[in-house]
Amino acid sequence: MNRRDFLRNTTVAAVAVSAAPAILAQTTKPKVTLGFVGCAHIHTPGFVDLLKKREDVRVKWVWDHDQARAEKRAQQLNAKVTASADQVWSDPEIAGVVICSETTRHQALVMAGARAGKHMFVEKPLGITARESFIMARAIESANLLFTTGYFMRTDPKHLYLKDQIAKGNFGKITRARGSNCHSGSLGGWFDTEWRWMADPKIAGVGAFGDLGTHKLDILMWLLGDVVSGTANIKTVTGRYADCDECGEGIMEFKNGVIATLAAGWVDVADPVQLLISGTEGHAVIVNNQLYYESKKAGTSAKEPITNLPAGPKAPLHQFVDAVAGATGEPLVTPTEAAARVAVMEALYKGAKQKKWVKVAGA
Repeated sequence: MNRRDFLRNTTVAAVAVSAAPAILAQTTKPKVTLGFVGCAHIHTPGFVDLLKKREDVRVKWVWDHDQARAEKRAQQLNAKVTASADQVWSDPEIAGVVICSETTRHQALVMAGARAGKHMFVEKPLGITARESFIMARAIESANLLFTTGYFMRTDPKHLYLKDQIAKGNFGKITRARGSNCHSGSLGGWFDTEWRWMADPKIAGVGAFGDLGTHKLDILMWLLGDVVSGTANIKTVTGRYADCDECGEGIMEFKNGVIATLAAGWVDVADPVQLLISGTEGHAVIVNNQLYYESKKAGTSAKEPITNLPAGPKAPLHQFVDAVAGATGEPLVTPTEAAARVAVMEALYKGAKQKKWVKVAGA
């Protein structure tokens, strides 16, 4: 090696060494620091697992009014337990929180989080009533905070495909729709132990119909718009959870004139027909997780399932964390959307009790 080559190589090496810290700084992103506020919901274990697998997330505090429950989740998350949620709200390192408390505790926690300026993932439903849900929504939006909730069905490629087809007008005038979301939770005793509160409407706000129905209600409203009125037949079947409702069927009138039904419950051994949408120029049905779609405008036939489906986004909690980290364009559920679902469900429960159609609050 001659002197010129030696000097050139030495210079290149020196530049590389000096640039290494800058490159490292560019590739090593700061972690998103979160708090886990309330660990009561049945989806808590899944959320804990999701956060544990993200190297860019640090959960600093875990709070729950049940100390043992908080300690269990804190150990899994390598986090600290706090006896007061105020510790979370006052900590400047906490950018956002995951709220998985009992529904009756949502309002107090959400309002405190809004005052503290913490971004929030709040497990559904947002609140017990339409009134408190809209109060929370206004507080979150006024504070200009990031928010979403666990409406994971929006990430289903089949639903995304249908949303696009509706937007293109390929259904013509949509006249009716049906949504169903059912499982065998009561039959299998899913809520017998640590999740028992979810089968107590005084704490959860709803029973089986509202718990599962809110997911497919979200899809119907996401696809078709606002609901103006509704009614339902909601009932207890096995009595396993006292007078907690275990199934129901609702009927709704949308602002655009569409009539839709909604089925949900914990006493079904199968739920093969999950969604149906019918219009003057198109018809779609999801059967056993396969989408069949007939539309001359779209050039599709219902003889075979649709396979050219779009890629779905990440799970809602992933979307939330990414947004807190600075990502833009995440398809987050808005606070007002979350509150509107509570308002419709409230009308359906009132309709079932009063045996009449009920106008949706805020509609």
